[in-house]
Amino acid sequence: MFGKVIAAEELNSAIDVAVKKALADAAMNAAKSAGASYCDVRVGRYLRQFVITRERNVENVVNTESSGVGIRVLADGAWGFAATNAMTTDAVAKAAQQAVAIAKANAPTQTAPVQLAPVKGVGEVSWRTPIAKNSMTVPIKDKVDLLMGVNAAAMDAGADFIRSILFLVNEQKYFASTDGSYIDQDVHRIWAPMEVTAVDKKTGKFRVRDGLSAPMGLGFEYLDGRAADKTVGPNGIISYGMSYDMKEDAIAATRQAREKLTAKSVKPGKYDLVLDPNHLGLTIHETVGHPLELDRVLGYEANYAGTSFATMDKLKANFQYGSDKVNIVADKTQPGSLGAVAYDDEGVKTKKWDLIRNGKLVGYQATRDQAHIEGKSESDGCSYADSWSNVQFQRMANISLEPGKDKMSVADMISNVEDGIYILGRGSFSIDQQRYNAQFGGTLFYEIKNGKITQPLEDVAYQIRTPEFWAACSAICDSSDYRMFGSFFDGKGQPSQVSAVSHGSSTTRFDGINVINTARSLG
Repeated sequence: MFGKVIAAEELNSAIDVAVKKALADAAMNAAKSAGASYCDVRVGRYLRQFVITRERNVENVVNTESSGVGIRVLADGAWGFAATNAMTTDAVAKAAQQAVAIAKANAPTQTAPVQLAPVKGVGEVSWRTPIAKNSMTVPIKDKVDLLMGVNAAAMDAGADFIRSILFLVNEQKYFASTDGSYIDQDVHRIWAPMEVTAVDKKTGKFRVRDGLSAPMGLGFEYLDGRAADKTVGPNGIISYGMSYDMKEDAIAATRQAREKLTAKSVKPGKYDLVLDPNHLGLTIHETVGHPLELDRVLGYEANYAGTSFATMDKLKANFQYGSDKVNIVADKTQPGSLGAVAYDDEGVKTKKWDLIRNGKLVGYQATRDQAHIEGKSESDGCSYADSWSNVQFQRMANISLEPGKDKMSVADMISNVEDGIYILGRGSFSIDQQRYNAQFGGTLFYEIKNGKITQPLEDVAYQIRTPEFWAACSAICDSSDYRMFGSFFDGKGQPSQVSAVSHGSSTTRFDGINVINTARSLG
């Protein structure tokens, strides 16, 4: 089969599994002949579509497609990687030989040979994100009509400006390795963010309310408002689960953006915070997800806010990361989550495992070549690349806070708060180079006095030290309130790659947190 060129019509649709297998076999045979002790091959087709609108106009429609083969090898105890977009067996064999040459050139610089945790080959298997409607097959007109309807609803409700977007991703990934695995996966993700702006014409003051959707590992059915999975919480705020009514949220956003124009500016001080899952997800991401990536812990990775305070000695000492109510898990199998796949980009079957149990640090996120450092006999399945042309490396799993065990609604939680703030939605954030000191804003803020929401607030941000913040966790709503937040474009690495991960939680209370006023006087 060497030299067979894959026809253009084959590339315009999903690449045939037999063709992928032939390319993978050609690469692995060439790598082994050149002296590789291990080889894995990723044949990928990556589709991305962005539809961007503002008020009554379509600003942009972007479609991208990229196909190619990435080959990673071990030779003389060192890694080597090469990639090609030429979909012929000759081309992938040449790329495999280049990868082996790179590995052999890297070997003299190694202080110790790469040590891979064992993986048993699974033969030929396939997996697909369980979707009801493939977003990529929905006509562009339908997508534009949806966003135009959302924009019109917001403008009719009194918005001055609105920007609405659809981000759609389909990754067709085929993995093969000399361990004996041939894994075909079809991964789908969707996100529908928006920004609604209200302007005070007299003062020129404006406020923005972002959409409260979460990016999800679902198909276009996520945007079917008729089946919206939602709850109406305090102050009439609608929280969405596995389905999202974008138009309904746009109307609510318009009203709340207007409220923000006249909201009371927060008085700095200590408050009990009640954090909605759509907000808490980002705090989990930055203060637990990234600092428990083992490459940051070991100092192998330091870009995008540094390494980690949660060093290996803390794992051995059962470091108290939070209160005994805090149980945080990594879970690559969670339905509807952004990170849900059956196997990672090293052919490791995904799973769920503990990071923090009863407040104590009990684990990290490790790849095949890191597992032995943590004392594990197997990888956690945390190796991913955002393209066939990039090498896979350690990436965050879905990281989630388990719900409380006792029955508790959001209203129940708020009824027990004397002086607090209820925070929803993502805002700006800042975190130091050890993931220890941080500051978080939000989208919506409400004052809580004597167990009741009294009025909206503005200019709110809270400052924390990671372990002190999680130690202040005093209550978590039950599983009926559990929802997912997500990061659709989580950056890491140099050159940078993006990945997508979800963070689930129920509404959670943190006592005595320092709140600052972010307003600035211009004199």
